[in-house]
Amino acid sequence: MSNFPNFVHLHFGKPAEELGDIEKRVLARTHERKIISTDVNAAFSAKASFGERLADGIARVGGSWSFILAFLGFLVIWTLINTIILLSRAFDPYPFVFLNLILSMLAAIQAPIIMMSQNRQAERDRFEAAKDYEVNLKAELEVLSLHQKIDMRVLTELTALREDVSRLNAILAERGQA
Repeated sequence: MSNFPNFVHLHFGKPAEELGDIEKRVLARTHERKIISTDVNAAFSAKASFGERLADGIARVGGSWSFILAFLGFLVIWTLINTIILLSRAFDPYPFVFLNLILSMLAAIQAPIIMMSQNRQAERDRFEAAKDYEVNLKAELEVLSLHQKIDMRVLTELTALREDVSRLNAILAERGQA
């Protein structure tokens, strides 16, 4: 791109110095004719720490029907054991104070872990949106480049056709005078 500053100003509406990092990176990749799209899942997962992956796993399990049904089964079994089976020596008699303590502790631990996972999901969405923007920007630049090439080709052909028409008019004019 020998006329790079004009190209940048024409397509971005601002000088090259005012372009952001993303625009500069996309322009460089476009100029190098390199692919800019990546596997967003792999790129985002590659930088995840053990704690982040663990939080995602806990949120995935804690937000599933299997967990809800299993926990409902646990609650039913706990209640049956402490009301019917162990009538005289229940380890947690009604109103199930120990069960309430366990549920409160589980909620106290599970809620921040799920929020950590939601924050990571929001970060992943922002990462994916940035990658989509880069790919869309590169696609637009490529389309503009193709339009420019086609326009140049059409102008070249029009110039050649005008020369041919002028030459034919000159030949016709000579024959008309002869």
